[in-house]
Amino acid sequence: MTGSDILMNPNDLVKFIKKSPADFTKEDIIRFCEAKEIEMINFRYVADDGKLKTLNFIISSKEYLDTILSDGERVDGSNIFSFIEAGSSDLYVIPRYRTAFVNPFAEVPTLEILCSYYDNEGKPLESSPEYVLKKADAEFTKETGAVFKTLGELEYYVIGDAEDSYPAIDQKGYHSAEPFVKYEALRVEAMTLIAKAGGKIKYGHSEVGCFTQENKYYEQHEIEFLPMPAEEAVEQLLVAKWIVRMLGYRYGVEVSFAPKIVVGKAGSGLHFHMMAEKDGKNLLVENDKLSPMARKMIAGVLDLGDALTAFGNTVPTSYLRLVPHQEAPTNVCWGDRNRSVVVRVPLGWTGANHMTQDANPNDKSLTADRPSKQTYEYRVGDGSADIYLLVAGLITASLHGINMEDGLKRAEELYVSGNIFSPEYKERLLQLKQLPLSCFESADVLEEKRSYFEKNGIFPSGMIDSTIRKLKGFNDKGLSEKLYGNNEAIEELVADYIHVA
Repeated sequence: MTGSDILMNPNDLVKFIKKSPADFTKEDIIRFCEAKEIEMINFRYVADDGKLKTLNFIISSKEYLDTILSDGERVDGSNIFSFIEAGSSDLYVIPRYRTAFVNPFAEVPTLEILCSYYDNEGKPLESSPEYVLKKADAEFTKETGAVFKTLGELEYYVIGDAEDSYPAIDQKGYHSAEPFVKYEALRVEAMTLIAKAGGKIKYGHSEVGCFTQENKYYEQHEIEFLPMPAEEAVEQLLVAKWIVRMLGYRYGVEVSFAPKIVVGKAGSGLHFHMMAEKDGKNLLVENDKLSPMARKMIAGVLDLGDALTAFGNTVPTSYLRLVPHQEAPTNVCWGDRNRSVVVRVPLGWTGANHMTQDANPNDKSLTADRPSKQTYEYRVGDGSADIYLLVAGLITASLHGINMEDGLKRAEELYVSGNIFSPEYKERLLQLKQLPLSCFESADVLEEKRSYFEKNGIFPSGMIDSTIRKLKGFNDKGLSEKLYGNNEAIEELVADYIHVA
């Protein structure tokens, strides 16, 4: 990290310690706490429900602070994970120093640190979500020599009281600006606080969804992040969801990441863009075209895409979003710049690096030699996802594709060049596999394909069993058909899952 990088970094710890977060040490954290008069440390960790949990420590002395940072603490695992029994439930939570950030909401100066789980023998807990991701990430690098990078698109609704001034047009909120969107200030403040907490943000904007119903105003927004190594990408999403929710609470409005709010209106997804990088080079591009490696990775994600819903679409309302003609995928296929597919290949500036020169002909310093930004995007996941497990699954699926002997052929067979729901694709649509229609069906597909996830010990079999039990426990097979036209029942179901993950 260069001096200018440190100077421009919004994270208070980076500015003070003058290091990249990856290089933070215990002594760095202690020195920051002393200088900034930090009074409290919060340990944060993710449980079964996908939300950050909290353990508060009041700092009574430097010795006690050292103890907290050196030893971590003990927690009751049976109240954190459903697969842990009360008879042997003790776990350790150990802080990861690189994740430290100052709490922007606390009344007393407080430092937040994300933690990892360890078992009674001091080994990483095999079934903890963050360790599953770590194993998947390590396996990808081991087999390819490349770093798997990803970014999330965090979509959410802000729900407040309806007002008459500058009314928004129903389902026409995409990239609108104040005063035609009412909660831009909340989004901008969220982005600022996320950046100070270490998140690397690409941009933020209002999304399609906006409508008024029963004196309530619903407005959809999105915050998209920059590509990061997998573990860091997940961490910044977890912190971002917490910050956006906290701001909504402070603003007196509700924030929801739920996949569906109202039938017929835009739902909220959690899309992931992915790339593989080696020695600073994006391996998805070769000779200004999508590389064979990229096509194989896409084929792998498509091959396991239906089973990935077990980690990325985990509540019954997830399947109210995955319906035709809603810019959400329903059939297993991929395409360029196409929002009705499971995997989209967005514009990546490939072969188009001259545009800035063309727009600014008098700036002779501009060069067309820029690193490729090309990604491929998995569009199925939503806000109910266990983010650690979904990203671990995407890495596993991408690696599966690289190792598929017929990966390139499969990619070619599943490619579509236009809107899959247009009349010209009617016959092709019938040939494509459909995504699960319920949590119950998702569990069945995971059972069928579990060996791909269990390979190399990445997903423990007990975790797969627990996931299947949880999904089948909703007993929602055929639920969408049963609820069709019953708006009251749909509203009740949506209310049950309004604050998922």
